[in-house]
Amino acid sequence: MTVYLLRRLAFLAISFVIAMIVLFLLLRVLPGDPANALLSVNATPEQIAAAQAQVGSDRPLIEQFFDWFGSLATLDLGTSFISSLPVGPEIAARMAVTIPLTLLSFALALLIALPAGFVAAVRSDRWYGVALSGFSQLGIAVPVFWVGILLVNVFAVNLRILPSGGFPRDDWANPADALTSLVLPVITIGLVMSASLTRYIRSATLDVIGSDYLRSARAQGASFGGAFRRHGLRNGSVPVISILGIELATTFLGAVVVESVFALPGLGSMLLTAIQQHDYPNIQGILFVSTLLVLLIGFAADVVQRFIDPRLRVSISGNGIR
Repeated sequence: MTVYLLRRLAFLAISFVIAMIVLFLLLRVLPGDPANALLSVNATPEQIAAAQAQVGSDRPLIEQFFDWFGSLATLDLGTSFISSLPVGPEIAARMAVTIPLTLLSFALALLIALPAGFVAAVRSDRWYGVALSGFSQLGIAVPVFWVGILLVNVFAVNLRILPSGGFPRDDWANPADALTSLVLPVITIGLVMSASLTRYIRSATLDVIGSDYLRSARAQGASFGGAFRRHGLRNGSVPVISILGIELATTFLGAVVVESVFALPGLGSMLLTAIQQHDYPNIQGILFVSTLLVLLIGFAADVVQRFIDPRLRVSISGNGIR
């Protein structure tokens, strides 16, 4: 297991470096110069040259990359072209909205999808099992922003029991107000994500129900619940954990749209503003943090799978099993 962890960490580091290279090159091939964010429409050639020297866009790409990558090693994400403020602290402040939104939405999706997926599989021959499968399929096709607009119309405009958007100016100084402002965004993401999770959990449960080992346990006198808990739960959870890692990463990235719908001051709104203003340090900083979190989530999901399923810790080589 130690060898696997070291190998997986090496793969994580290589993946991160490749992702940073791709990110840097993609931003540099976009039309326009990063120095344009500092210039007016009628800038003179001298002003353009000074701005390019200030942001470093007049240097070769290889020098720009190693300078930026070296700064990342010290957790220095640069300074915003527009506000002249450090990017790191601004991202940390925005994460105080995006991370709770992501985790609460993920928890809600699990609370809905785990029982719904199990019932849809075990009672696939009943009307409510078929109905759960149908609703989950419908939920996958519904855009998340449409669900958000619908919830705002019902609970904020018509019933007036929840805020339609925004976040307290004092952030989490008053947790009750902060959580209240996240209720509709969390429900929006949670409902849409639970639809796809329900399908995956239903599929994994059906595989376990149809397995030979579960039928053998039942033939020996074990109840369905006892056989499933003892033999099927661990086997069924292995593919689901992989999907959960992907869904958690997708939720984090998908918060960009939901934050825009509900006017939340998270990473999503910061990224959209940075793109509109061509603020390259902010864009690079946000994408760096997002990429790192996605890679870490995938790494954690892979490691948890190895601990749950002993078969994944067994490798077959020419010298036998080790």
